[in-house]
Formats: sequence, structure tokens, C-alpha cells
Amino acid sequence: MTSASNRIGATRVAAVGAVRRSEVARARRGSHVGAHLVLGVGGLLMAFPFVWQIIMSLSTNVEVQSVVPTFWPAQLQWQNYAEVLTRLPFLSQLGTSILITVIRTAAQIVLCTMAGYAFARMRFAGRSPLLAVVLSILLVPAQVYLISQYQIIQSLGLLNTLLGLVAPGLFSAFGTFLMRTAFLNLPAELEEAARMDGANPFQTFWRIMLPLAKPSISVLAITTVLWSWNELLWPLVVSTYSNAMPLSAGLATIAGDVTVNYPVLMAASLMAMAPVLILFIALQRRVIDGLASSGLK
Repeated sequence: MTSASNRIGATRVAAVGAVRRSEVARARRGSHVGAHLVLGVGGLLMAFPFVWQIIMSLSTNVEVQSVVPTFWPAQLQWQNYAEVLTRLPFLSQLGTSILITVIRTAAQIVLCTMAGYAFARMRFAGRSPLLAVVLSILLVPAQVYLISQYQIIQSLGLLNTLLGLVAPGLFSAFGTFLMRTAFLNLPAELEEAARMDGANPFQTFWRIMLPLAKPSISVLAITTVLWSWNELLWPLVVSTYSNAMPLSAGLATIAGDVTVNYPVLMAASLMAMAPVLILFIALQRRVIDGLASSGLK
């Protein structure tokens, strides 16, 4: 009798446990459904402008400007993308944008990492005042020193040249501050161990500290690429010839016509967006890991 009652009790406990586990599983599924629903709605809201831009690029100008919105064109206007190549020297401007972005990104990675390491780990006279001057640049809008930059580029004879477009973005106070913070967060014992092994300051920087700062370097590269690719004001000021402009300024010349052809403008915007979008898709995991590990919001 005792063994039978024990088996019955164990069966009841198992049944109660199974019921509770099923209730917990249903509750979790319900919460997951709610979370997925909210995330799905948020994703649709974020993707709608991009989808609407694609629809506009395949429509006629009459359909785009109609009072009652046309959510789908009567006939897909693929020729809008071909017209971009006739309205703009697209390939030339694309090559200019790529060169500007690559040169600025490489220069900022080199200069900002070295400056950030010097401010974080090295001791020299005037370090604090110099750091304060560099960081004070973050408090000044770029438009304030636009005229002085233009006068310098003009006096050097660099208007409508690649060097004139690239020069102001070779170094950034933000990149220096970011890399200084990254190097400050690394253990000082690593440097001490490197010095005990006979490494000089540059070897310590290049072989020990720089590889450990890769997440922050990724963030610096991402922000520099996005900023350089989308920069508009400086290219419009320093370049007046369409062949010397990057894509961002070239798109502004289309929008500056008396009558704006919105489908062609949307098609040109999508074509200009494509390289950066493809790069993001290819490096999506690295981008997210870099932003998460650096703590940049």
C-alpha cells in the first residue's frame, strides 16, 4: 500500500509539474507573440519610407504629385534609372565619393588612433590644454569655420580638386575623443608588461594596444564612412563643376532645378544609397558588435 500510494503521489506531482510547465510555456509564447508583433509594426514603420522611395522612383512625376496618393504606379517606369545617367555624370561622381570616403576613413583611423593613444597613455608638456583645445572643436558648429576653411583652400588653389574636398575631414575631434576613451579603458598592466619585454612606445601601441581597440576603430570607421558619404555643405561650397562633385552634391543639383522630377531624384538617391547599403548588409554583424562593445549610442 505504501509503495502504491507513493507512486500515485509521484504521478500527481508529475502531472501538476507538467501542467505548470505548459502554463509557463504558453505565457512565454504569448509574451513572445506580443514582442514580435510590436517589433514587426516598428520594423514596418521604419521600412515604409524606403519602400515608398522605391515606389516613387518607378512612378511618373504626375503620379507622384497627384493629390490622391498613388500607392502603386500604373506602369513601372524603369527608364527613370537610365535618365539619372543622362542627367548626372553618375559614374564620375560615384568614383569621387568613393575616393573621398576611403581617404578620409583611412586618414582618420591613422591620425585619430595615434592622437587618442597619445592623449590617453603618454605624458608630455601641455597635454591637458591641447586636449581641451581639441575637444572644444566639438562645441563649435562646422558652419562657423566654413568661410575660413574655404579661404584656405582657395589660397592653396585647391578648389574643384579632390584634395580640396578631402582636406577638412582628414582628422576629427570626435575620433580622437573616441579613441582616447577606448585606450583609457584598456588595462595599464599590458603596457607595463610590454615595456618589461623591451618594447618601445610605438611597438606597444602598434602590437599591443591597437589590436585590442578594434571595436572602437570599427565604430570610428563606420561613422566616418557615413558622415563622408552623406556630406553636402562642404562639397557644394568647394566644387562648382559637376565632374568634380561627389554624389551628395550632384543630387542637390537635380533637386535645384525649376521643376523637380521627383521620380528621377528618388532613383538617383537609391543609386547613391546602394553602395553604403550593400556595405552595411555585408558587415552588419561587425557593425552591430562594434557599436555594442564601444558603448556608443
